[in-house]
Amino acid sequence: MKAMAAKLYGKRDLRLDTFDLRPIREDEVLAEVISDGVCMSSYKTLVQGKDRPGVPQDIDVNPVIIGHEFAARVAQVGERVRHLYNIGDKFAVQAAMVIDGAPVAPGYNFTEFGGNATHVIVPANVLTSEYIIPFDRMPYFMASLGEPYACILYALRSNYHFTPDKKGHAMGIKPGGAMAILAGAGPMGLGMAELALGMNPRPGVLVVTDIDPSRLAYAARVVSAERAEAAGVRLHYLNTAALPDPAAELKRLSGGQGFDDIYVMAPVAAVVEQADAIGAYDACINFFSGPTDKGFAAKTNYYDVHYKAKHIIGSAGSDVQDMRDALAMMEAGDIRPEVMVTHIAGLDRAVGVTANLPQAPGGKKMLYTGLQLPLCAIEDLGSTDDPLLRDLGEICARHDGLWCAEAEAHLLRHGTPILGEGRG
Repeated sequence: MKAMAAKLYGKRDLRLDTFDLRPIREDEVLAEVISDGVCMSSYKTLVQGKDRPGVPQDIDVNPVIIGHEFAARVAQVGERVRHLYNIGDKFAVQAAMVIDGAPVAPGYNFTEFGGNATHVIVPANVLTSEYIIPFDRMPYFMASLGEPYACILYALRSNYHFTPDKKGHAMGIKPGGAMAILAGAGPMGLGMAELALGMNPRPGVLVVTDIDPSRLAYAARVVSAERAEAAGVRLHYLNTAALPDPAAELKRLSGGQGFDDIYVMAPVAAVVEQADAIGAYDACINFFSGPTDKGFAAKTNYYDVHYKAKHIIGSAGSDVQDMRDALAMMEAGDIRPEVMVTHIAGLDRAVGVTANLPQAPGGKKMLYTGLQLPLCAIEDLGSTDDPLLRDLGEICARHDGLWCAEAEAHLLRHGTPILGEGRG
């Protein structure tokens, strides 16, 4: 059958290919990918190519399908796995896998299994693992967001602080403490703020910084101080570019003692050093955003490491339990993952969206991989001349201006198929 996918051939060599997908074997499943979120890790993989850890060295002849934040449904089932899967089953994918003793991930390692595709073949050793996670009641785009929210949840659980006797460590953010998300008005920082309000334990004070006024304005609208107050959290947004001494103002907002949990959401030395300057006693600084520069460095005050018990960690990825917990929180309505999504597009825009991701405005870009669709800002849908986009804008307007299940269903029903086939 014909399929289409964005395949990585090398550094900055990402191509949208149409190809013949082979028949599945008896122990495999053919899946129709419905949605895939575009992650900054995909951009980093595009920039680094074979130099990125885990990417095969032969991608120039055996290109991999990029994309790992995807949700799909089963289209065909091999004879030997019919007791496990049925046609129409929906599933999300936990990207960080260990298969046959080796770490692998869709979007980096597989030639037939990745998110930026119309159809994929799920390998036998993945099918029998715990990494294929079924879902039913949520829309596809929310299931796609399970992966980034799982990474955020893992980060929130990775921080640690001294136990009262100072001989052990308690995992997770400090209950009722002061938390800062620096360079945090992008999609992952916004998701972290949303999750911090919906989980337990919660911080008592939360400050989100950025230097982009439009991103801060969007963040303040969709994750509002009023919502935070209802959850028992004092939430502040701060444009650090407008301040002569950002660290002093941050400390003031913390209550004067500094922050217990600090998350650095951009690999920028100045942001790292800002984090270093605002810690309370027993602070944990989490360098969340991985750099592409292997020599990346920033100054650290080691006096505070010794005398103020400052901890510095990094977190990347997640595990299956984080993914299951994130999806459960979505289904229960504890969090609104839709606040992360600001743009939608079709698979025909996958290459351009990925290549230009650092410069793109707004938050998460959600691809609908079976469709042709220009990159559309959700806030602009209602002002276009296209009848479908205008309808989507009206639907989103009824849902606080956010992308939603109703809008997704309408798009999948009336959108233009990229391969000329209908979607049910």
